[in-house]
Amino acid sequence: MGTKTVDEAGAETGAEATEAKRDEETVDVTEKDAKDEATPVSEETDGVDDSDLDEDGEVVDAVEESRPAGVGLGAGAVVSAALGLVSLTGGWIGTLAAARQTLVGQLETASSASVAHQIQAVYGDAWQATALWAGLFALAALVTGVVVLARPAFGAPGRVQAPWIKSVAWAGVTLGVIGLLLAVLKYTDALLGLPSAS
Repeated sequence: MGTKTVDEAGAETGAEATEAKRDEETVDVTEKDAKDEATPVSEETDGVDDSDLDEDGEVVDAVEESRPAGVGLGAGAVVSAALGLVSLTGGWIGTLAAARQTLVGQLETASSASVAHQIQAVYGDAWQATALWAGLFALAALVTGVVVLARPAFGAPGRVQAPWIKSVAWAGVTLGVIGLLLAVLKYTDALLGLPSAS
């Protein structure tokens, strides 16, 4: 009536165990799927998306990308302006070259030489040496300024050159052109030529 045989009890217990095992497997699979769907946060990035990482895996600041580029360009612009100023003032290299040329002129010129030849050997060659060095500094200023101004055309398209860099580079180019013009005029004696010996 209400009694169960041993075989029936064993079969029922086995069926319950199989069903419990299936439930456990279902729970395990559900937990694995939930873990796979969750994206783990890396300790290195601290929640930063992969698109914010550069080639080396370092975080790139979005504000940093929009900033104007150019520590090197800024330094180049300042160097260009400084070289332009040196070309106008002569600088110590030009002074040293002029003093050396004066000494050479005094040593090589005989006392019996004409006054015009002595003036040219002692002063004219020295002034031309100064003009030559000023011209070299002016040319360097001009080339450096042009390179700084032309560099953004060959760089990254998103980078913006700071306005002060352009201004200083243009100043260097301008000083270079003026210095080069004055050097050529002085070297050819078109400007401040030697006085007449007569």
